[in-house]
Amino acid sequence: MNQESFEKGLQTRRDVLGADYVDASLKSADAFNMPMQELVTEYCWNEIWNRPGLDRKTRSIINLAMLTALNRPHELKLHVRGAINNGVSKEEISEILLQSAIYCGVPAAIDSFRGAKEVFKEMNI
Repeated sequence: MNQESFEKGLQTRRDVLGADYVDASLKSADAFNMPMQELVTEYCWNEIWNRPGLDRKTRSIINLAMLTALNRPHELKLHVRGAINNGVSKEEISEILLQSAIYCGVPAAIDSFRGAKEVFKEMNI
């Protein structure tokens, strides 16, 4: 693991997902899953999220569509929160999920709408 890449990724991860969530994930990691935390933080959150080609809002939009396509409700909820933190509006999230319904399937999009509503309720928006 490259410590500098990890630290940069950790900052981005905290900025997008919130420090409380990220710190809890790292605190609960053990010898079994810490290597995955390190991998995700260094490569996903630094090497990809910090590339100059796309801004964070655009990356969040892409993630919401992909997570809907993959039907990953836990990750979708996490990234709805990140999308809000990155400037994606509730209305834009609705449009992303509607578009995803057509290209990814209505059942996957319905689950994503359900998850997004839970996050909006938690965030009082």
